[in-house]
Amino acid sequence: MISRLPSKVLRLLEFVGFSGNKEYGLSELEKGALIYPSLRSPLCSMVLLSYHTIATYVLGTADGDIELSERILETCLKDYPKGVIFLFFSGRIAEIKGDMAEAVQKFEESIESQQEWKQFHHLCYWELMWCHSYSCDWLLAIKFAEKLKHESRWSKATYAYQQAAFLLMLDNSSPEHLQRINTILLEVPQLKQRVAGKSIPVEKFAVRKARKYAMQGNRLVLPALELIYIWNGFTIINRNPHLLEPIIKIVELAIIDLETWKDKNENYADDYGLCMLLKGMCLKGLKCLTQAEHCFMEAASCEKRIRYDHYIVPYSLVELGLLFMRQDRCEEAKPLLESARCDYKHYSLESRLHFRIHSVLTELQKRGSAGPDISTNVTAVDSSSRTSPQRDNSIDDNDEEMMFFEPSAQCVPDADSDVIVDGVIQQKVVVAAL
Repeated sequence: MISRLPSKVLRLLEFVGFSGNKEYGLSELEKGALIYPSLRSPLCSMVLLSYHTIATYVLGTADGDIELSERILETCLKDYPKGVIFLFFSGRIAEIKGDMAEAVQKFEESIESQQEWKQFHHLCYWELMWCHSYSCDWLLAIKFAEKLKHESRWSKATYAYQQAAFLLMLDNSSPEHLQRINTILLEVPQLKQRVAGKSIPVEKFAVRKARKYAMQGNRLVLPALELIYIWNGFTIINRNPHLLEPIIKIVELAIIDLETWKDKNENYADDYGLCMLLKGMCLKGLKCLTQAEHCFMEAASCEKRIRYDHYIVPYSLVELGLLFMRQDRCEEAKPLLESARCDYKHYSLESRLHFRIHSVLTELQKRGSAGPDISTNVTAVDSSSRTSPQRDNSIDDNDEEMMFFEPSAQCVPDADSDVIVDGVIQQKVVVAAL
């Protein structure tokens, strides 16, 4: 995980004794997992499984070694066939491979294997919620979001918003149903927590969305699919075309609906940009790469018209960069990634995107394509002629969002930013949960 931090932070941590060599760390863990039988073996196995099946999917580019994970897990399950942790990872691997039925079965077995460690049940509920949402089974996704909201203390604001987002995906316009959604979303701001005086990024995102729902007449566009995207769920869905087909139909219908009342929708650019981003992810999974490229560029082109969801533009640029990397167009990918990292700030889930960008740029360096910074020459969105859009912050809080790290030294903040101290750009790291 330390290796995924920016180079300046890495140098500081290495000065106090921490190493950021990912390859060396993983190789040592693999050696430890092979020392069998020993206490070290299962511990190293759990760390490797966590890295390859969770960390790389939540914070990285979904480049975990699933084949290695399966080999490690096979050995562990022989010795611990009812081990709650290994059953959980078995379900996680099945989920990543797109086999939702197998994943659900393994998570349920993990829950049934023990009743003392209730907190681990919550991890399984979390994954079960996503498994059912990937399958567009909104009712079961609602069930597990509600269980988490009532039983888990991690982030009730996040759970409440997820429950409401899944409810909004149901084709139900009864007064009782709408009142239930309204009641849940009204609770979200009150449920928000602070850690060391900072807001948790995913909670702040949920609060912003809840306020936007109220401001635009009790309406949100594809909120559950948006949640799937920000939690990197499309990297899993894209492995199974049967999961993608119903989702792209939902997106297409939402686009058609948007066009019918375009003139009356003040937030049309926000909604249209989101739909284009989601459609691009679906087309990328279906290997329609040219159409996906068009969708990402279309989403990024909404920059000056977006009022609230400013995260859409930098996220679209990163997805376009990843698409170019997939096509070995690395020289075109790098300026897009640099632009997303340097030209945008103070948007939702900024730290999470910076982790992904850092992982991708590191991969580009390994490919030998990293040259001098050329972020001022962006193909899809020309930063040299960009002017900052007029932002409407009426749905935002005045508190600071918890950041993992500030933009790199190449990304010069505003002159009045507290990141500049005596003319020197400082980078800071805050240890926090996503």
